[in-house]
Amino acid sequence: MYLALPAVNYQPSDYLPIIIQFGLALAFVAFAMIVSHLVGPKRHSTVKDASFECGIESVGNARTPISVKYFLTAIVFVLFDVEVIFMYPWAVNFRALNQNGYSGFIEMIIFMALLLAGFFYIIKKGILRWNEVPTGQTFATTPVLENRPAQVSKAA
Repeated sequence: MYLALPAVNYQPSDYLPIIIQFGLALAFVAFAMIVSHLVGPKRHSTVKDASFECGIESVGNARTPISVKYFLTAIVFVLFDVEVIFMYPWAVNFRALNQNGYSGFIEMIIFMALLLAGFFYIIKKGILRWNEVPTGQTFATTPVLENRPAQVSKAA
C-alpha cells in the first residue's frame, strides 16, 4: 500500500469550500470585534488609561539592552523546527521515494548530515551557553544604562 496519492488536476472550484470557510472566519472575527466595541462599556479614567504590563509597576528604562543570546536561541529554535518539518513529507512518501533504489534515503542522510553540521557549529560557537561569555565578544560587559526607577509624571 502506497501512501502517495496519484496526480489529480484540481480546478479552481475545488478550492471554493476553503475560501468560504476562510471568509466566514474573517466575517466572524470582524463581527465579534464590532459588536464588542459597540456594546462594551466605555468608562475612561486616569488609572485605566495608564500603561500597564502584567500587574507590575514600570521601573527603569524600557530600552535596556537584552542579551543577543536570547535572540540567537530563538532563531536557532525556529531554524531547526522548520528543518524538522521538512522531514514529515519525506517520511510520508518514503516508500515512493525508494522505489528506484535508495535515492530518497541517501538524500535524507545528506540533509541530516548538513543539519548536524549546523548543530555542531552552533555548539562550537557557544550560542547555547547562557552562563558564559563567548570568546571574541565585542560588546561591553558592564551595563550601559543604570538600573533606577523611571521618573513618572503626574497626569493633569
